[in-house]
Amino acid sequence: MSNLISAAELAALLESETPVRVLDVRWRLDKPDGHDDYLAGHIPGAVYVNLDTELADPDGDPALGRHPLPTLDILNTAVTRWGLNPGDTVVAYDTFASLPAARAWWVLADAGFVTLRVLDGGLAAWTAEDRALETGEITPEPGTLVLTRLGHNAVLDADAAAALATSGVLIDSRAGERFRGESEPMDPRAGHIPGAVNVPSGKYLDNGHFLDPERLRAVFAGVGAVPGAQIGTTCGSGITAAHTALALAEAGLPAAVFAGSWSAWSRDPQRPVATGA
Repeated sequence: MSNLISAAELAALLESETPVRVLDVRWRLDKPDGHDDYLAGHIPGAVYVNLDTELADPDGDPALGRHPLPTLDILNTAVTRWGLNPGDTVVAYDTFASLPAARAWWVLADAGFVTLRVLDGGLAAWTAEDRALETGEITPEPGTLVLTRLGHNAVLDADAAAALATSGVLIDSRAGERFRGESEPMDPRAGHIPGAVNVPSGKYLDNGHFLDPERLRAVFAGVGAVPGAQIGTTCGSGITAAHTALALAEAGLPAAVFAGSWSAWSRDPQRPVATGA
């Protein structure tokens, strides 16, 4: 089954008897807190998710990057607040291209939650079909789901990412100018992990929607990410890397994620840096 869901499919799911929890992961680099945008209009019943404090550890070791993975305690506090119960289906969305929603997909899957979908095209796809929004806060009854362990996904640390860039395919999904080292607005050094290849997220999206599986496979085959290859993803701080892992999953290509990504690598002066195409 696809990890993606269309606006029409989500509308039908919400009208069914299936227990569904919709998560609004409103986040941008230039505006990390999207709570006011959520209050102004969201999919009916959706609960706001704070990426920086619920899908990351705000007190985590800076050496692990700008968005260290959340602890089990952080996640259990979050899923209780979101109202998640055993057996629920979770659908995550954001405004457009699903980058922060993919972070929710990946983090919850790492904690063992399996019934997860991402709204393809995000809120823009919902409103493009003239579907209703509601305003204000949604505060569900506290959920009863208890997550018991992390580590269900394949995760890379810096050493494993360095090795994979040599032995397999390490896909860096940042914009080309950041990958090449021409610009670095966020992190201490410019460039990329030696051996990594660049596939910006725009290469596998079409107007905020993921390409179909056949076209996704063609995009990733262009950098050697084919069935049987060892594949990993990296980005700035582990958010777009999860998005690329979602695209790869839709293509039938499992991938590990370097959670710290460039924000962790560039902080370590002992790590080499490559520049150029």
